[in-house]
Amino acid sequence: MNIKNLVKESVELFNTKENLQAFFAPGRVNLIGEHTDYNGGHVFPCALSFGTYAIVSKREDTQIRLYSKNFSETGVVEVDLNNLAYDKNHAWANYPKGVIMMFQEAGYDIPLGMNILFYGDIPNGAGLSSSASIELVTSIALKELFHLEISMIEMVKLSQKAENQFIGVNCGIMDQFASAMGKKDYGILLDTNTLKYQYAPVKLEDISIIIANTNKRRGLTESKYNERRRECENALKDLQKRLNINSLGDLTQEEFEKHKDLIVNPVERKRAKHAVYENQRTIKAVKTLNNGDIDLFGELINQSHTSLRDDYEVSCVELDTLVEAAWEQNVIGARMTGAGFGGCTVNLVYNDKIQDFIEQVGKKYKEIIGYEADFYVATIGDGTRNIRI
Repeated sequence: MNIKNLVKESVELFNTKENLQAFFAPGRVNLIGEHTDYNGGHVFPCALSFGTYAIVSKREDTQIRLYSKNFSETGVVEVDLNNLAYDKNHAWANYPKGVIMMFQEAGYDIPLGMNILFYGDIPNGAGLSSSASIELVTSIALKELFHLEISMIEMVKLSQKAENQFIGVNCGIMDQFASAMGKKDYGILLDTNTLKYQYAPVKLEDISIIIANTNKRRGLTESKYNERRRECENALKDLQKRLNINSLGDLTQEEFEKHKDLIVNPVERKRAKHAVYENQRTIKAVKTLNNGDIDLFGELINQSHTSLRDDYEVSCVELDTLVEAAWEQNVIGARMTGAGFGGCTVNLVYNDKIQDFIEQVGKKYKEIIGYEADFYVATIGDGTRNIRI
């Protein structure tokens, strides 16, 4: 991304050259550990080399002017620092508005408005956390612009709060955490219960992470995401009648099997099974990666998809078609990633098979679905940061 071009566009758009600063927050892909983050389990995401850029300048009044090159048809969204209410007409701009409001409510002093030009090179609607990257790039801009004493973890929490309370998506903390705390060539094993984390090297010698986008658009708030969360909460309540646990992530597979009949509703039992088994799979996956057993790592990724499809039921024909076509190509591992009902799959593919993989999986997908999937060779990058102009 040519930062100089973005700076030039910002100068032309907002008619100011003064005190310009540039920031970046990456998207993320979750290698394994799906729908565990709000169930008190472990996740294993990594930050990507693409994400959201922001060119920011402080104003002398309380006006906030927001513009996204990705949604240029919306034009500049103008709001006042003292009136940041959610407005569905503001669409994408509600994400930075929500973050600013959460900073204010947390007691951080934001006395002046700002101009922000956003540009994201994350595919829109792909499930690679473009929303979290917008939130984090806004957070670091506020920190630097107003010299706020705030840690990266606190910015993560306020960004999640913006998505939960302002946007109305009941997401866990993984997306924001991965965007903020990413490290080049490492995944992050995060215990979402305690926010304890450790970096684990993702040494994929002769192997690449290929992200395949179904190109099926879906909105998180419109999906069954919140419904799944409620189902898990109900299952937890049933288990807590006899077990002293705080989350589904507290259970081993053996403990779950022993007590699963406490969950009255059979659908909720299936949802809880996924949460428990996926958490254990994630812990095991990182151990296998540390031991250099890439084949077992791949097998656990495959198992994750099967569980998401059958027990959690957040897959769809588009995702299943991509994954099954990948399995036919003898990939190391393939599964849906993200909230589901569309979005992307993550695939581990040997480098000498990448071209063949893209051609064959793409061909099969178009034959069955009727339109094309997009493929990206992903690089694991660093987290949210300032960029020198």
